[in-house]
Amino acid sequence: MPTALREIRSDAGWDAAVPVLRQLWSHRDEAFVRSWREEDDYRLFGLYEGVDRGSGGGGDDLVAVAGVSIQRVFHHERHLWIHDFVVDEPRRGEGLGEELLDELADWGRERECEDLILGCTADNDEARAFYEHQGLEVWGHVMERGL
Repeated sequence: MPTALREIRSDAGWDAAVPVLRQLWSHRDEAFVRSWREEDDYRLFGLYEGVDRGSGGGGDDLVAVAGVSIQRVFHHERHLWIHDFVVDEPRRGEGLGEELLDELADWGRERECEDLILGCTADNDEARAFYEHQGLEVWGHVMERGL
């Protein structure tokens, strides 16, 4: 079934996306996830299924979401940073994650990004295997300390 990437800006779009985002952020409350909408550079995209690309019309079946921003942190080059990347749990394993990653890469290229970068927790072997299968390479380690 055809899919399309669209930026989520409306209240209704966020209402549909938050339950999908919370599949990744289940340890945080809904208000925390919704607060990202107010961040200056955070942009939320949805991969919608059942979309006729030629008509410009909608399809209402949200199957995956990604929160991104354009930054200059790693390498000091312009890159697309993926903050959140979630395929709706019942739809995992259908190739939608690959489609979402490819669509985001195209979107980043159109904005002159040099790289697509994301973080993956050290104990998430399944996600790491997926990302490596998609051609992402471990470049280094992200270190953190609470403040």
